[in-house]
Amino acid sequence: MKILAIDDQQLVLLPLQKRLTELGYDVKIETNGTSGIDTFNSFQPDLVIVDINMPGVPGLDVVKYIRQTKNSNIPIVVLSGDTQDKTITDGFDLGIDDYMKKPLSLNEISARIKRLIGKPETKAVESSSDVVIQERCVGVVIPCYNEEERLLSNEFLNYIDKYSGYHLCFVNDGSKDNTLKVLKDLQKGREDFITVYDCEKNGGKAEAVRLGMLHMAKKDDLDYIGFLDADLSTDLADFDDLVKTIETSNFKIVSGSRISRMGANITKESARKIISLTINYIIRKILKMDFKDTQCGAKIFSKDVIQIAFGEKFVTQWIFDVEIFKRMSHHFGLEKAKTLLCEQPLKRWIHADGSKLSMKDSVKIVMQLGQIAWVYRSPKSKKVNSASNLKTV
Repeated sequence: MKILAIDDQQLVLLPLQKRLTELGYDVKIETNGTSGIDTFNSFQPDLVIVDINMPGVPGLDVVKYIRQTKNSNIPIVVLSGDTQDKTITDGFDLGIDDYMKKPLSLNEISARIKRLIGKPETKAVESSSDVVIQERCVGVVIPCYNEEERLLSNEFLNYIDKYSGYHLCFVNDGSKDNTLKVLKDLQKGREDFITVYDCEKNGGKAEAVRLGMLHMAKKDDLDYIGFLDADLSTDLADFDDLVKTIETSNFKIVSGSRISRMGANITKESARKIISLTINYIIRKILKMDFKDTQCGAKIFSKDVIQIAFGEKFVTQWIFDVEIFKRMSHHFGLEKAKTLLCEQPLKRWIHADGSKLSMKDSVKIVMQLGQIAWVYRSPKSKKVNSASNLKTV
C-alpha cells in the first residue's frame, strides 16, 4: 500500500514517513504542492496526506486536482494546524475523507490511516510510538564551549525523538576539549534534526549565538528560532512553554524569566542572586522597560526579527541580551517594542556547576552596560555596525 504525504515542513514529514514505513506502507514525501501533484501522477498512491497552508500551491488546491482534475476517489486526509471551521468545511466539501488537527500523536494518525486503507500485508513493526506531530517547527541554537563533560546528550536526544518539529543547532565555539567530537557523535543518524555549526576560533557566547541564529534563519521550514544554554539549566519542556506563548500571541520575542515564585523550582547561589538584582536594576534603567530578568539563557524569536536582533555583531560579550532588546526598541520605537516583547516566568531553572561566568566578572558587566548605554543612547545615534568596532570590555 502506497502513501503520499505533502507538507512544506520536512520536520513534520520525516517522523511520519519513518513510522508509516515501519508499519509496512510504501511512503513518499514532498515539501510543496507542485512536486506533490507530480509525485501523485507518477507514484499513484493509495492514500494522500496533505497540509493546508503551504506556499505556492496550497493543500486544498491539491485536493481539487485529485478530486476534480484527475477524478480520483482515493482517500485524502488533511493533516494541518489550521483549525478554522471554514477551512475544515471547505475540505470536506471538496471530498476529503478525514481532517486531523495538529498537534496529535503518530499512534492516532496510524489508526486513522488503517481505518481508511487497512494494514499492509507485509510484516510490520507493531510497536506503538509516543512521537507527537507538532503544529509548528522550531530551531534551537545551543552555544557550546568546552562542554565535553557537561553536555546532557541523552536529554537532547530523548526530546527530539519524542517531539517532532524541533531542529537543534549546536554551535561549537572553538572548544579546546573534545566538544566537537561529542557533538558530531550526537548528530550521527539524526542529521535532519541536529546541525553542528563549528567555529574554529572562540568568539564568545554572544557571537556563537548570533552565528547560530543567522544560520538557522536560512531554513525555510522553521517558524520560530531560539537559543538555550547547553547545561539545560532551563529544560526543553520549559522552553516549549515559551514556544507555545509566541505561537498563540503577537509577541516577536518571548524571554524566559528566573523569578522565584510558588510552584517554581528556581535555584541560585545567594551571592549571585544579590549581584543579579543589582545588575538587573541598572539594565531596567538602560532599557526603560520593566524587565525582571534579561539574562536568562532561554529565548524564542519570530523569524521576521532575527535580522533585526542578530544582523550585526554585538558590542558586548556577555550581556548581548540587553543589546537585542535595545535593537528592538530602536527599530520599532520604545512603546511598540514593549508590545512585542514578553517575559515569561519559568517553572524550573537550576544554576549548573561549572558556569563560566564568575562573580568577579560582575564588574566587567557593569562596564559593558555603560558601553551599551553609550552606543544605543538614542534612536538617532550611530548605527551598531560602526559601534561594533569598539573594544569589548
